[in-house]
This record gives sequence, C-alpha cells and structure tokens, in this order.
Amino acid sequence: MTASRQAYIDKYAEYAMEQMRRYGIPASVTLAQGIIESAEGKSMLSRTANNHFGVKGEFNGQYVRADDDKPNEKFKKYDNVGQSYEDHSKVLMGDRYQKYTRNLSPDDYKGWAAGIKAGGYATAKNYVGTIVGVIEGANLQKYDQMVIEQAKREGKKIGTTDYRNGAVSATPAPAVTEKPTLNGLYSLPLKREEFMLVTSPFGNRRDPMNHSKTQFHKGIDISCKNETLLATENNGKVVGVNHNANTGGGKSVTIEYNREDGSKYQTTYMHMSSIDVNVGDTVNAGQKIGVSGNTGTRTTGPHLHFEVKTVASDGTKRNIDPAAYIAEISQKGGLSQQLLHNGKDLLASYKAANPVAQETATAQQQIDTNMSPDDWMKKLLSSEDSGVGLGNSADPIMEMAITMFTSLMALAVQIDNKSEEQKMQAATDAAISKTVDLTSMFPNLKECRIMLNDGKPILQVNNGTVNFSHELTNAEMTRIQQALGNANLSDAEKQRTIASVINGIVVSQQMSQNYQQGVETQQSQLEAVQRK
Repeated sequence: MTASRQAYIDKYAEYAMEQMRRYGIPASVTLAQGIIESAEGKSMLSRTANNHFGVKGEFNGQYVRADDDKPNEKFKKYDNVGQSYEDHSKVLMGDRYQKYTRNLSPDDYKGWAAGIKAGGYATAKNYVGTIVGVIEGANLQKYDQMVIEQAKREGKKIGTTDYRNGAVSATPAPAVTEKPTLNGLYSLPLKREEFMLVTSPFGNRRDPMNHSKTQFHKGIDISCKNETLLATENNGKVVGVNHNANTGGGKSVTIEYNREDGSKYQTTYMHMSSIDVNVGDTVNAGQKIGVSGNTGTRTTGPHLHFEVKTVASDGTKRNIDPAAYIAEISQKGGLSQQLLHNGKDLLASYKAANPVAQETATAQQQIDTNMSPDDWMKKLLSSEDSGVGLGNSADPIMEMAITMFTSLMALAVQIDNKSEEQKMQAATDAAISKTVDLTSMFPNLKECRIMLNDGKPILQVNNGTVNFSHELTNAEMTRIQQALGNANLSDAEKQRTIASVINGIVVSQQMSQNYQQGVETQQSQLEAVQRK
C-alpha cells in the first residue's frame, strides 16, 4: 500500500466510522469510495471544495464548476470534509440504493458494494471488484468491526437515532500533516485512474510515415480517442493555438508555466479534434483545453502527441522528455498514476532521482519489468485506461476469447524468437490493433491472423485459393485454449494442435466454396441450355 493511501486512511477513517454509526453504511465501503473518488484526497474537487465523492449540485448555495459527463457542471462545495462524508451518506440512504441495501448487515461490505452498483452509483463494469479490492488490500474491514464492537460495549444500535441525533463533527479525526504542493494543484494531461499508455516514447524511433527512415520523436504519443485534454498546472498561460488541421501536428495548443527561478515550461498538445481556449487565456490544473483527435498530416491514428520544452531565463528553448515533466508534477501533486510503455513505467527512473519518491519508484520498476508479454496484453485489453481496452467482462465466452487471444500472441512471439523488448512491443501492437499475426506459424498460408471484433475472435485466412473470415466457434476456441494452457505440451506441439484446428477450418471453407462454385456452374449451364 502506498504512503499516500495510508495517510488518507489515517486521516479519514474516523469520518467513515462516524457515518457507519449514524447510517449503518460500512465504514470500509465509505472509506474505499473516498480513496478512489478523491484520488486519496488529492483530486481537484477534494482540495478546492472538500468534495471527496464527486457529488454534483449546490450545498448551501456553494459550488464549483468542473467538466464531467457534461462541460462546466456544478459540484457541491462543502465547508469541511465532515459535511462531504455526511452528504454522501444521505445520497446512499436514497430509495434507489436502499432497495438493495436496507436488509444488509453493516459489516457486509461486499453486499453493500454490489447494492450500490445495482442502484446505479457507478457504470464501470468492475466497480464492485475495485471497491472490494481496495477494502481487502488495505484491511479496511477492520474499521467495520471496530464500530460494531463499540456499539456492543455502549449498548447502542448502529444506523439509528442512538447515534444519529446531534450534528456531524466537522473534524472527527486528528489532523495528519500533509506534504505541501509547490504551486497548488496538478493534473495529468488526460484523466486516468491507473496509467496512461504511451505508444511511442521520447527519442529516436522508426518514422511512422516512412519505415525506411528514423527520426527523433520530440514528444510522447499517448493512446486516447476523442477525450478531454487537461491543463497540467495552475496559472498556465495559453501562448499558442493552431486551428489548421492540415499541418503536421494538426490542431494544437501550447501552454506556458512559470518557475520561481525565472525559467518556464511549455507543454504542447497536438492532433486535437477541437480547441476550447484562446491565446492569452489563463488556465488551471484539470481545466479542459480541448478534445483529442487525429488531425494533422503526420498521424497514423487517434492519439495525443504531448511535447514539453524548457525555456531558460535567456529565452533558450530545449525539448525534454515529457516523462521527466510528468514525474515532476506527479511528485508535487501526489499523483499516483503511471506512464506505461511496453509494460515499463517511464516515470520511475525520473522519480528515483528524487529521494522522496525513490522507494515507490523502485517498487514500480520491479513490478513493471517483471510483467510478461501476455500479462501486459491482458492489462491493456482489460483496462479502460489504455484507451484500447475491451474492459472487464462477466461474459465467460468473451473472457475465454481474450485469454486465447493473449496466449496465441505469446506463442507467436516465442516461435519468432523475438527479444523481450520486441515481445512487449508485439503485445502492445497486438492489443492496439486487436490482431495477432499467425502467418509465421503457417508457411503454407499467405496470411493468417486472428482479430478481436467486439470481443469475438475472427480468423482471417488467405491461402492463395481461399480468402475468408470466420468467427471461431466455442468448440474451436476451447480446443485451441486447452492446447495453449497445457503446460505439458511443447511449443511445437501447441503449434500443431492450433494448425490442425485452423487447417480444418480452411478445408471446410474450401469445400464450401467448391460446392458453391459447382452450384453456380450448373445453374449457368442450365440457363444456357434454356436460352437455346
């Protein structure tokens, strides 16, 4: 567990316990929701409005505005965090949730998480699993038991007037000293829960427009499709806006941030689909500046190209690795998200240079570099943060399809004798395109690949005679997956089993095509006879 999460728990556990006494909502559930929705107390709403649960509307006539489902929505502004926790409990006491939770025990955190989800609190498919994971990962259920034991000792009943009478305390827990940020709030350029996916990092790379050439990539490419782009710091000045979609970087915005030593940072967002700011505007962290897109003459698909320049006091400009900049603002703002490229956190090496974050950064490096290519692809396909994921699904058929897909990719790159770095890149490419190229496994075929289309595995084959697409049946998927998951089989034996399945499909398609051609030939001959 991170130090920032422990600090949040230490500071607000008593707030959640007070709400459990008053309303019967498990303290573990309330605390887990606060951790997630306030980004451990570091979100813009929690810092500027004491709003730890993203509750919309006005509170005693007070509110702040922020983009969410719609631009510039109202969010309640509280005088203190205690009011936010109390108001959140009142939301959960509404009929839409109580019809699922009113008969649950106050220590049934799994039932409450499922009931809140059923009442429409969140749309994320894995919301219950996320809440339960946070609770059990930090042992938050112990606070439920503490409240239950206290109620027994005092002879009171949880969730009744025994505790509900009286005003809620504004500060029920002792204060915990927090590390101050340097210039206020900070934000990632995109809203992400866990990580941003970098498809092309800073530095030399193969030119995506001409693979025979190399180029120096001055920024990083982040996977996203038509998403809100955010300013990263407070008091930023918009110094550049380009509305011409036919330039190399397409529609773009440049924002400048001052530093105490007289230097500046300039952040540039490219390939945007729309722009919401003008030159001369002042923007703050988390403020919408536009929407990502695919504009420009040097782009191969939707993404954000994010560049960072330093501007010295004498005006000299220099491109730097955006990962270094994001690592800096992450440490200042306590942002815990990662910047992942082929399974490795690009922020880790920069954070490691700072003693404050060295322990955390080192742990992240160890986790990421130990990730296998198929684990990496599963992460990309199952996470909404990747911008390419299919999301978690309770559908066992889709789960089997995803598992088969990732296992096939792992086998394909193993047979190709790729290096570890090449394997991770192949996993990234396969996840983004949702396609695994198996042609190297079948020298008798001109083309053989499997792609995921809405979670359905589609086999595409061209053997020079037959060119077809075929959705794999459950039986075909099961046979392939059984071979892939059998640790007693060698790669060669797995390959032979997969070849048997695919060749059987090819033969069936060939016979079907031959039959159809025969029918068409007979029909043509019959029509010719009738015309005589």
